[in-house]
Amino acid sequence: MTTSVSPTEKITPFFILQFCMVLIAISAVVLRPGAWNTARLTGFCIAVPAAVFLFTARWQLGKSFSVTPQARELVTWGLYSKIRNPIYVFSALLILGVLIALQYRYALLLLLVLIPIQITRAHQEAKVLEARFGEEYRTYRKGTWF
Repeated sequence: MTTSVSPTEKITPFFILQFCMVLIAISAVVLRPGAWNTARLTGFCIAVPAAVFLFTARWQLGKSFSVTPQARELVTWGLYSKIRNPIYVFSALLILGVLIALQYRYALLLLLVLIPIQITRAHQEAKVLEARFGEEYRTYRKGTWF
């Protein structure tokens, strides 16, 4: 089930804030003084595609994006046709890439907190979507990952 949303309706203040935060993180990797060693290059090569996929997913979700679990629309196209929660997947990869690139080894422990939170949120969202869309959501869920 998809509805047509104009591109201008997808660009919200929160979307712009998210985009700026990601640009700052990627800029920190690019502009950081020092040599481009293996860790920096590896992290950069993880972070940039993750950022692209993150904002692709965010764009595809459109007005269905919310901070709290809500069931406005069941988005099943684009990245959502393969991954139920691409924003969680690619945001974790983005953070991983940035932290690797900046060589903040101990900061990687942040992922030990972030990933369980995202899994919990995904389960909460799944309950809300299943309550609203029933069998349509269950069928969609069977054909997708996370």
